[in-house]
Amino acid sequence: MGKSTGFKEFKRETPKKDPVSDRVKHYKEFEHSFKDEQATTQASRCMDCGIPFCHGDTGCPVQNYIPEWNDLIYKGHWKEALDNLHSTNNFPEFTSRLCPAPCESACTLGINELPVTIKSIERSIIDKGFKEGWIQPLPPKELTGKTVAVVGSGPSGLAAAQQLARAGHSVTVFEKNDRIGGLLRYGIPDFKLEKWVIDRRLEQMSAEGVVFKTNVHVGVDISAKELVENFDAVVLAGGSEKPRDIAIPGRELKGIYFAMEFLPLQNKVNAGDGVEDQIVAAGKDVVIIGGGDTGSDCVGTSNRQGAKSVTQLEVLPMPPLERAKSTPWPYWPLMLRTSSSHEEGAERKFSVNTKQFIGNGSGEVKSLLCNEVKFEDGKLVDVPGSEFEIPADLVLIAAGFLHPVHQGMLDQLKEEGLELDTRGNVKAVFGDDDNAHTTSLGKVFACGDMRRGQSLIVWAIAEGRKCAASVHKALTEIVSEEAA
Repeated sequence: MGKSTGFKEFKRETPKKDPVSDRVKHYKEFEHSFKDEQATTQASRCMDCGIPFCHGDTGCPVQNYIPEWNDLIYKGHWKEALDNLHSTNNFPEFTSRLCPAPCESACTLGINELPVTIKSIERSIIDKGFKEGWIQPLPPKELTGKTVAVVGSGPSGLAAAQQLARAGHSVTVFEKNDRIGGLLRYGIPDFKLEKWVIDRRLEQMSAEGVVFKTNVHVGVDISAKELVENFDAVVLAGGSEKPRDIAIPGRELKGIYFAMEFLPLQNKVNAGDGVEDQIVAAGKDVVIIGGGDTGSDCVGTSNRQGAKSVTQLEVLPMPPLERAKSTPWPYWPLMLRTSSSHEEGAERKFSVNTKQFIGNGSGEVKSLLCNEVKFEDGKLVDVPGSEFEIPADLVLIAAGFLHPVHQGMLDQLKEEGLELDTRGNVKAVFGDDDNAHTTSLGKVFACGDMRRGQSLIVWAIAEGRKCAASVHKALTEIVSEEAA
């Protein structure tokens, strides 16, 4: 633990953010890391709580040794804290910026006080590690002679690739886009994660032997069967990219897009790319359908582009302001969350269902016909007489994702014997045993959102690490058999 009385002496502090009036003028990160002394003080609030729920499955999917590195920070052992953090998490610079921090919801101190600022302390550790030059490539001492193809370069694919390369396997990552990073690159706005943060880690991975191939769409540019034939193991880490659509009258009107048609274009512009026909919110009444994180990212991006107004619709009721009784500690609480993008300006409407997109006579959307809904007997029903209209020049659908895209790679692998589960994800073994992440198709493994469905970045990293362990075991057995 940190200081034995730290949680009594010090209050929770959060990192400084730039004022809204300043940060909406640019796409740079606006939240700052703790100074060393702040991190030390906040780490001292960590309690000797006996059973650290922050570390367990309820709190941390990668199972960070949170009490241990809090204690190390309090005692000034920053390098040791970094090594401890890296022992469970390949990319703390991603999770400390993007994770919703279920660890803090599971913090024992949070039962009757504000929890430890675990996420911010994690960022302080990794930021200092890079600043001090402590983070260096860790190439394997010898190669196994086995090759692995990783399809997809999001957090799960990158985690699997790094673990396998460090184990001595020759790893090639295939990415259909022009840059590596997957969701991190083209799904997360730059104001939440500047892309040099990704590039910095990719330099380390390249030095460790990972080969990156961009603009290679497996199932299109190269057949899935060819990949399976040419590599000793294949890891499917392509994410869950099939968006949930809204099939209502007027869906064919111009000006209605999926969130992932909108967000990546701004990231490309920020990277200096020339983008033709960019979808922009400038001067428009923007309506975002979906109240989750992707919808929030659309809010922040729309405000930075100069939207006339931004309205975010959610079909579910507004969550309570405090933790709901249905989600007691240490579980992730059902409660209203206000993101930094919401702070920058948006009208949020709950218990609202969209019934129809209305056009202006020229084939363009001009408004949404909506109505209020409520729960009755566990079902959403319309509230009589509650219809209303919202003006909209731009509609962004952020209603979540159904499953991986089947067309191309997965359809080709299905012909070879790959099975999907009832939700349309790649069917692979769950659990922590040696067979985890194996599929019905020999030497093909799956991890991340492609296996478990739409989830958190921290879950993707955990999945990638566990998948790599299964692949390594399988390849090690092959090497032993060949040696015999």
